[in-house]
Amino acid sequence: MKTLIFGLGNTILTDDGVGIKVVRELKKMMEEHPEIEFKEGSVGGLSILDEIEGFDRLVLVDSIKTADGKPGEVYRLSPEDFNTPAHLINAHGVDFVTAVKLGRKLGYKMPEIIDIYAVQVKDNVTFSKECTSDVQASIPGIADVIMEGL
Repeated sequence: MKTLIFGLGNTILTDDGVGIKVVRELKKMMEEHPEIEFKEGSVGGLSILDEIEGFDRLVLVDSIKTADGKPGEVYRLSPEDFNTPAHLINAHGVDFVTAVKLGRKLGYKMPEIIDIYAVQVKDNVTFSKECTSDVQASIPGIADVIMEGL
């Protein structure tokens, strides 16, 4: 099974880059798995289609900010967990789930299995290349959780 582990975020916005940092950790831990490809990016909207096309399985790692979450906590989600509108406002405003649905309708070979790991963040707006201490400390454990789910 051709698998992509894809970290999303912006590594100069404190905790927003945690998805990328987790994927970098996973890549170090999983050097002996040629069937797994690792990517990182700061893409969204329809641009993500080119990144995920052709894979059988996608493991997406990104940040999330909820009202009651604890920084560094990880949530395992699926596309079905998101209630998103099925209309297009503009190409840059398309959420991930809508992009995948549209990709399938347009004939892109989209992954059949999609796992989303969302890491609770504390600060995703301050300019810094470093995550907050709680989020940084959680990265190895999150990588372990993802490996167990593969």
